[in-house]
Amino acid sequence: MIAPRFFVWTGRELAETPDVPAHDGVLVADSWLVVDGGVRALQLHRDRFLRGVASQTSIDSPAAESFWQAAVDALPRTGEWFPRVEALLIGGEPTLALRLRPAPPLGASVRVASLDEGDPRTVSTVKGPDIERLGALKSEAAQNDVDEPIIVSAAGHIIDGATSAVLWWRGERLFAPSASLGRVDSVTAKSIRLLATATGTDTGEEFATPADLAGCEVWVVNALHGIRVVTSWRNGPALARTHGRATAWQRRLDALVRPIS
Repeated sequence: MIAPRFFVWTGRELAETPDVPAHDGVLVADSWLVVDGGVRALQLHRDRFLRGVASQTSIDSPAAESFWQAAVDALPRTGEWFPRVEALLIGGEPTLALRLRPAPPLGASVRVASLDEGDPRTVSTVKGPDIERLGALKSEAAQNDVDEPIIVSAAGHIIDGATSAVLWWRGERLFAPSASLGRVDSVTAKSIRLLATATGTDTGEEFATPADLAGCEVWVVNALHGIRVVTSWRNGPALARTHGRATAWQRRLDALVRPIS
């Protein structure tokens, strides 16, 4: 098994360290799947990460952009990887870093449950500040055979998954949660909705509780797995599934993969 590697940006280069330094939190993070040097929508990941660094840290744009390019250049061009770029708070200072991680096994289906405690996030629109908390909640949920906790608003409306975005189908129309519900700008959900527009598929947004999705096909999507179909919602609605639809859309997503330049 290949061990993960960790690199810290010195301002000029990536310096590998044997251990992840002690830190006071993740300020910004972004990750994506790399398969034999191919990546889906890397530019969108870059834009999201740089926006996060600009909003959450004092690191200037040229420094963040130099780090980004160095991190991309360091990615292996063979094998399956799930790297993560980060801005960490180390010794009171924001520090840019790269985790080079082998990709975990991929899946096509997922079991979900609504988070009983409500929305646990502190910064709802940036990936990073809540990543450790959401990861812990996901680990807790796994003990009850739940793969992905679903975040709901105080009014009970679906917002996001702990590590994914949520989409659903009403007949032939694809829906996402209302944009007014604060959530991370999912690269994969955005890519799917752009593909929908390009193929003439109707899309929409709505406020929906889990109960409102009874009889719908529900997807949980992210940069690692792509599309996963929800097969069960613990203490939630009975869901439907259209045979072959997720597979066809996953092929469309995979067609967006481009070699790292």
